[in-house]
Amino acid sequence: MGAMNAPEPSQLRDLRSIQGPLIFVEKVIEARMGEVVSIVFPDGHEVEGEVLRIERDTVLIQVIGDSRGLDMDHSRVVFTDVVKRAPLSLAVLNRTFGGSFQPLDDLPMFVPERWAAVSGLPLNPVARERPQEMIETGFSTIDGLNTLVKGQKLPIFSCAGLPSREIAAGILEHARARSDADTGQGAGSVVVFVALGLAHHEYAYYRQTLERVRSDFVAFINLAKDPVVERLLAPRYGLTVAEYLAFEQGRDVLVVITDMTNYCDALREVSTAREELPGGEGIQATCTRTSHRCMSALGASSSALGRSRCYGRHHAGGRHYPSNTGPDWVHHRGADRAQPRAASARHLSAGGRVAESVAAHAAGNRQGRTREDHRDLANALYMHYASGRDLRRLEAIVGREGMSDEDRRMLDFADAFEREIVHQGTARRGIDQTLDMSRALLERFGLLGS
Repeated sequence: MGAMNAPEPSQLRDLRSIQGPLIFVEKVIEARMGEVVSIVFPDGHEVEGEVLRIERDTVLIQVIGDSRGLDMDHSRVVFTDVVKRAPLSLAVLNRTFGGSFQPLDDLPMFVPERWAAVSGLPLNPVARERPQEMIETGFSTIDGLNTLVKGQKLPIFSCAGLPSREIAAGILEHARARSDADTGQGAGSVVVFVALGLAHHEYAYYRQTLERVRSDFVAFINLAKDPVVERLLAPRYGLTVAEYLAFEQGRDVLVVITDMTNYCDALREVSTAREELPGGEGIQATCTRTSHRCMSALGASSSALGRSRCYGRHHAGGRHYPSNTGPDWVHHRGADRAQPRAASARHLSAGGRVAESVAAHAAGNRQGRTREDHRDLANALYMHYASGRDLRRLEAIVGREGMSDEDRRMLDFADAFEREIVHQGTARRGIDQTLDMSRALLERFGLLGS
């Protein structure tokens, strides 16, 4: 009897146009932004959609899934009066899902404890705790020079052909909080991994990596063959799950998202279908700002481990757009403006253009957080490596023989720094090992304290 008295969802057939994954519906009386709709195809099967824009009585709907087979005369749209939500439960741990939260591990869907909107909750930036606890990633160029700390983010820019996949896998496998690294445990940590636009061989590679992860994980995998819209949903699902595990379950959460280039391509494709004109400095700025808003959803707290974002391919001369939610930790891995492929040819398997990195004051390498000499060693490495890189330009003009002994020493130091610190391969290095190697390198060249 109660079901008979319940209000029925409104069903409309007034479809004005269908443009790829977008549907324009007219004569809509009641709708709200982000509302989930059910789109019924002529053959009877249904897919979900989401309200993107409302103009008077016309609503723009984004189809979540394949839109082939839609017909303006025989298809209908059902408005549900609910927003997009994600199922939440501790049963999500150690599971792999698709971009629409469907299981990919041949296990049944778990029974959710509750549902939460994927748009996230509002967070007052003033209420954020000061980021100060270090996260060890196992990479010397990050831990020693661009320290990742709880509540902060670390975008990693790269170029096509460079080993961004291996770097993302290394962070997945080795990253853990400093307290866990000291004890060798990772029981309290959770890795939320979101992969966008993967080919099948990349999917197989990351599956093998997840099998080696010692801590709990949750994976959201969007393949290249999957609908473009799922590429935009997967990060939102991942961040919603991360907020639930961090703020409600008290777990340390590390979110790794790769490849943001595919996210921006999906965003551009949808924007083109909507016939939108990019604002600001063009489509690159529009994509960057939109993706930044998505990735800045997870706030800092004592239980939020932080975020590491892998941009698998980025234009070699790419720009960085600053955050308004706290300091950014930016590391250009191999993204050399002049010769990105040359850097890879020198076996830059786990390194980067250290001197071109942009880093705010590293709260994670202050005295008492790692080691007392961390800040001094990092500053010395930055200063002398930058000098050596600048002298390489002079070397190309006058030759090594025409340079002074001091200049040749700085050139040798830059080469040794790249060879011994940057080119670490796949082996994991703890922060103490990184600092010991850095100190030994500086002492060998007589640069410590200079």
